[in-house]
Amino acid sequence: MTSAQFIGQNLALPAQQINRVLVLLQADATVPFIARYRKELTGNLDEVRLYQIQKLKKQFEELQKRQQTIVKALTEQKILTADLEQKILNTFEA
Repeated sequence: MTSAQFIGQNLALPAQQINRVLVLLQADATVPFIARYRKELTGNLDEVRLYQIQKLKKQFEELQKRQQTIVKALTEQKILTADLEQKILNTFEA
């Protein structure tokens, strides 16, 4: 699952709209800047929605890091099985 899919599931926004915001955030554009000067790219999303996207992006990245930490720890303990690894890596999919 990608961050755009994760955000789309939580906010029910079109993927294209989310991807455009993510590109702008990746380029270090601030939410107020995006809301004021990039309305045409975001489909007129307001600051509240933009902050929600930013928050969910961060949450998704933290969850991915946590997954990797768990997999690494289990690998080091030599108790990680292929089945368990797949379950950990597929935690976003219901």
